[in-house]
Amino acid sequence: ENSLMTIAPKGLDQVFTAMCGTCAVECALKAAFMAHQHKMRGGAPFTEEELTSCMKNLPPGSPNLSIMSFQGGFHGRLLGALSTTRSKAIHKVDLPAFDWPVAPFPQIKYPLEQHAAHNAAEEERCIQAVRDTLIANPNCIAIVVEPIQGEGGDNEASPSFYRALREVTLELDRFMVVDEVQTGGGNSGTWWVHEQWGLETPPDAVTFAKKLQTAGFYHNINLRPSEAYRNFNTWLGDPVRAMMAGKIIEIAKRDNLLENSTITGKFLKDELLKLSEQFPGLISNVRGRGTFMAFDAETPEKRDALVYNMRQAGVQTGGCGVRSIRLRPQLVFTPTHAGVYLDTLEKVVKQMS
Repeated sequence: ENSLMTIAPKGLDQVFTAMCGTCAVECALKAAFMAHQHKMRGGAPFTEEELTSCMKNLPPGSPNLSIMSFQGGFHGRLLGALSTTRSKAIHKVDLPAFDWPVAPFPQIKYPLEQHAAHNAAEEERCIQAVRDTLIANPNCIAIVVEPIQGEGGDNEASPSFYRALREVTLELDRFMVVDEVQTGGGNSGTWWVHEQWGLETPPDAVTFAKKLQTAGFYHNINLRPSEAYRNFNTWLGDPVRAMMAGKIIEIAKRDNLLENSTITGKFLKDELLKLSEQFPGLISNVRGRGTFMAFDAETPEKRDALVYNMRQAGVQTGGCGVRSIRLRPQLVFTPTHAGVYLDTLEKVVKQMS
């Protein structure tokens, strides 16, 4: 109430805590499955057949239900969440997975203003694919989507795409789980990136972890099982991590750190765009919200070389996707820090050019 709920997404008045990001996604998907089955039973108690068959992993107790995710998405490394992960083969190979549906994620071109028609058509294509996939899979009871596909390459669609996505889920009576494990926490300039979409109806669940030093998901009452201990873990209601998250939130509000992320992010993006004009083979497709940013190199090899050389110059740098470099600074990262980063980056790319 005094920590996580002070930044709860609008329309979601419940919170469930867990150990890690994968756990947050797993528990959110479990909640969606249980809510769906509760609705299908009309709120009636479990039948004896359901209780018996689930012990054999058979229907009706273990129903044949699924979750739809997107190409390029990353939602965790445990078996349920991993079945929705579509970013890199190395995360999935050798492991059994659920045969769950997948839809294409918009491949946006940059600069946005020069590719408005293409991007609008691409988003419409993907929305239609989502609709077709859900209709073709009536047992698919939910979708899970990242506001920005972090591990997949910092891929992002427009707010209108996500609004259309929400409209489809409402029309077809499917749950919408927004995975903000990477994007939540303030780097985007708001606590939650989905707050920037302008949704009329909030998602059914929003997961969080990482920067808040605790994990879990926000939801509304319809995702709360009526029976105790059905969705449970050791870290449920952990007071220590609630206190840690509370202190982070308190300091972020006290020091206006979300506003700082917005200001610093604008400066950083403007300067990266200037560098992209000089060094397009190493810096292109600059994108992001706040300081949650990324840019591309021309090839994976050039990206890997730039990552290596930046590390040799003393800047911790990480890649994502096929040829992208992601920026994930702390909330206290200011324009002064950004200037140091940009100076180093310019020196390195000059040496590589």
